[in-house]
Amino acid sequence: MKTAFTDASASISPEKLEAAILAIESRLEAMGTALQRRDVAQVEQCAGELHRALTEAVQMSTQAARRQGLEPALRERLARASGQVAAQREALARASAALDRAIDVLIPPRNPPVVYSDPSGRTQQPGSAAPRSTGTSLSG
Repeated sequence: MKTAFTDASASISPEKLEAAILAIESRLEAMGTALQRRDVAQVEQCAGELHRALTEAVQMSTQAARRQGLEPALRERLARASGQVAAQREALARASAALDRAIDVLIPPRNPPVVYSDPSGRTQQPGSAAPRSTGTSLSG
């Protein structure tokens, strides 16, 4: 069985491209809503659906561009959708970085870094008392 993606003689109709772009736009909207609601399960589901819709649309538009070219309006919508994907990816990266910083502040590391050491090689943690000298006095 040949599909539109494997049949070299098949052309993609503007209606099929329109449907593929509509699928991307609706999934982008759903993803934006899920991100605003901070619904992790919904974000995960939307991400999978968006990925599938993007894959299908890219394959269709690539094939259409090779065979008959893309209509300017469809090309513009694809470019706009690409920009929206990039914006959502950037927003998600910023939110993830902010969460990582908050976690670092709230949950300090188990073994704090060594900050001080004395000449004998013993280490001191921040806030601990410095070792007292038990050696002989230089004045005496």
